[in-house]
Amino acid sequence: MEAKQFLIAGVDEVGKGCLFGPVFAAAVILSKANEISLLSKGLKDSKKLTPRKRNSLVPLIKKHSIAWGIGQASAREIDSIGIREATEKAMLRALEKFPSPPDLILVDGILPIRLWPGKQKTQVRGESHFASIAAASVLAKETRDELIKRLARKYCHYGLEKNKGYGTEMHRMNLLKAGPTKLHRKSFLSKLKID
Repeated sequence: MEAKQFLIAGVDEVGKGCLFGPVFAAAVILSKANEISLLSKGLKDSKKLTPRKRNSLVPLIKKHSIAWGIGQASAREIDSIGIREATEKAMLRALEKFPSPPDLILVDGILPIRLWPGKQKTQVRGESHFASIAAASVLAKETRDELIKRLARKYCHYGLEKNKGYGTEMHRMNLLKAGPTKLHRKSFLSKLKID
């Protein structure tokens, strides 16, 4: 009988510090061979990749992973339960897409997922240490960026297609002029004296 494979999932989030839109998370399980293959195709920390390169990696990650999942938590959830809990919810939603729970999760950063019942390990700059976290960061970032680009057409005053919802000077100036949308995080705006 074949020994059961020990499954390790990398988990990462994107959009935690944004003023607009949901926070996204992704979880990815890779085999050793697929890690090597994806790294040879240029997989690394999503922040160190061009948008074009990230985009080209998405189908490869989906094709070559044992399993992958994407989750999100809305601006409304962020306002009602706080950004940390909302981020954890997005991560749990990504992990819940797997057919069965992994044996270990590797979480980017220093904060564990408090409601995760299984084993986990946190890793600062995890995208540079583990291919599965790098893959998760690429999936989360590309999925969120695509959504924000679509929303930018509807909410055209804030330069979202450029700033992806982060609080750039232009974004903050236009918030003062046009006011917030229903997808802005009201709890974040109170610090900017915008309501």
